[in-house]
Amino acid sequence: MLSHALSRLGRTAARHRWTVIGAWLVLAVVVVGLSNAYGSTLQDSFRVPDLDSQKANDLLAATGSHQAGLTAQVVVTPADAGATFADDPAARAALADLEQSVARLPHVLGTTDPAGALADDAPPGSSAGVVSPDGRVALVRVQYPLLEDLSAADLDRLKDVGTDVDESVLRVEMGGDLFFAFESAPAGVGELVGVLAALVILLLAFGSFVAATIPIGMALLGLTVGVASMPLLNHLVDIPSYAPVLGAMVGLGVGIDYALFVLTRHRDHLSHGLGVEDSISRALATAGQPVVFAGGIVVVSILGLAVADVPFMTAGGIAIAVVVLVMVAASVTLLPALLSLAGRRVVGRREIPQEGPGWQRWVGHVTRRPGLYAVGATALLLGLAAPVAALRVGIPDDGALPADWTQRQAYDLLADGFGPGTNGPLVIAVETHGDDAAVGPLVDAIAADRGVASVGTPVLDDATGIATVVAVPTTGPQDAATTDTIDRLRSSVFPAALAGTAAEAHIGGQAANFADVGVRVNDRLPAFIGAVLAMSFVLLVLVFRSVLVPLKAVVLNLLGVAAAYGVMVMVFQWGWAAELIGLESTAPIVSFIPMFMFAILFGLSMDYEVFLLSRVREEYAATGSPTGSVVHGVARTGRVITSAALIMVAVFFAFVLGQDAATKMFGVGLATAIFLDATLVRMVLVPATMTLLGRANWWLPRWLDRILPHVSIEGADPAPTARERELTPA
Repeated sequence: MLSHALSRLGRTAARHRWTVIGAWLVLAVVVVGLSNAYGSTLQDSFRVPDLDSQKANDLLAATGSHQAGLTAQVVVTPADAGATFADDPAARAALADLEQSVARLPHVLGTTDPAGALADDAPPGSSAGVVSPDGRVALVRVQYPLLEDLSAADLDRLKDVGTDVDESVLRVEMGGDLFFAFESAPAGVGELVGVLAALVILLLAFGSFVAATIPIGMALLGLTVGVASMPLLNHLVDIPSYAPVLGAMVGLGVGIDYALFVLTRHRDHLSHGLGVEDSISRALATAGQPVVFAGGIVVVSILGLAVADVPFMTAGGIAIAVVVLVMVAASVTLLPALLSLAGRRVVGRREIPQEGPGWQRWVGHVTRRPGLYAVGATALLLGLAAPVAALRVGIPDDGALPADWTQRQAYDLLADGFGPGTNGPLVIAVETHGDDAAVGPLVDAIAADRGVASVGTPVLDDATGIATVVAVPTTGPQDAATTDTIDRLRSSVFPAALAGTAAEAHIGGQAANFADVGVRVNDRLPAFIGAVLAMSFVLLVLVFRSVLVPLKAVVLNLLGVAAAYGVMVMVFQWGWAAELIGLESTAPIVSFIPMFMFAILFGLSMDYEVFLLSRVREEYAATGSPTGSVVHGVARTGRVITSAALIMVAVFFAFVLGQDAATKMFGVGLATAIFLDATLVRMVLVPATMTLLGRANWWLPRWLDRILPHVSIEGADPAPTARERELTPA
């Protein structure tokens, strides 16, 4: 059995503590060294099979079109606030030198030439799209090959060219795809703040500095191994650049959380007079089981992201699953060794009762008014979840970056000079199939659409019969109106303009790609959530041998996560309290966050669920009292669950201090969900609903009882006692 294996593992680690600790330290040094020497740079690739935008990009790549690769935008304006490029020869000359320097960079396929377009001998109208109508903003659009042929060094070289420009003549800002692929957000203080907050909470909970530092030390060492492995893992799958930040967030949270459960049980055993080695062995045999259980659930759920068929989400999930596995391994090997090293010093000077009197009074109060609290808490969660109806997924563009970043400065200059759509042009690939005459009417139809500001001259590749058309929408890349324009072009404009011809048109470019990824995730999200909830229900039926308890848990978990989604909509889409978290502007919810959040929160909530309900089950098996078992079960677990939840909230919310909008979304969403789960759900709705259900909580049809295998968690015997069978309705 798992409990016996964990017991032996804990005892072995405790006896050979220096060997185990040394092995983990060596592992960390080796992984970090290999990663620095042989790891590859993480980068973002939004290549997704079977999307219309991906088909467009593949067609453009087949023609050798420059539009298939990455672009960078060098946005320039005269330093003199009253000057224009038309009347400032020095600014115009500096602009020409800048464009030539950029064009000479390695891997640059071509650039636009705004200075040349302003020359006296330039054809009329040649400055359109490269110099703003007021003459103040010039755009040097830099074309690069495909992502696979580039590296962060290309971005560094482009930045160096910009820094060489005389700031007294030109102001230079940069942005575009190249920055999105290779620019890393500045190192934040989220990890440090989260660790310090966790340390304070653990000190208050345990009253022992030794006990407080052990979970943090274990989590930090495990996190070092997990995150450092990502550049090595990148050789097998393309790990996205967001994976280390999310991995650090989840790794710190679950690592400290898992250690807290084992440490709490170990302290209880020591307080009852057990020896250190025996206590560690028994703590791992009991509390270690839900750690392995919950960790496995998190891993399986995150790997389930593969059902979305979005490669960058799957790869990110693999990286984060590795971090969670490392944390589980550390919890059952490194943690026992550290506890053995600390000895009895983890107990502290003050005695902490098993049942908190405050929690006992609170739960007794709730169970005396279960209907009122059940209705009130449910209404509050439903109110928080209501904004989910307005949830819009996408990828925040450069307009959501901090105002002092060069990408944001370039974005704002382009939007002011040329219109917001310049930041997200639509690149349309037209397969003519020999019907070249179809391209002209299609271009006219696109230009006539209300969501299109301008359309460039089509370029036809004679060898492949594929024409490239660049259309600039009237709205910005992350605006809902831009997604509507893309949908309208595909569903109405293209079919009408190409009716009776053999030609086909597909919309590519970053804006279309992001919109398509959002649609794919939205389409797959209900099936993913349904599968996770079904797995949750089955596992809880096996553990607690009940139908109503798992059903209640599934409904309450879903309600809590929906409320967290609703809070994210209020903050990030509606801008409520945005200034409190340093959010520069409203933005759609990053397309992959809802799935990631649900996968992570499912495993974490299962951890709390098993820890709490196993104690309630033990009390019910011993006393047969439905209400009394709830009161005593929650009172025995309330302090631990609250401490664990506070740590998770502190760790997750600390990442809101970062500057990246996606990181803020993860921080707000996960912190909100954990807070609601540990307060309204675990400490109000669970005792209220279990009181209302009474003995029916543990009802299980006899035919189902006969065929289900017995699964023991937290050392409790899940098999119904004679007293339970006597009290259970048929």
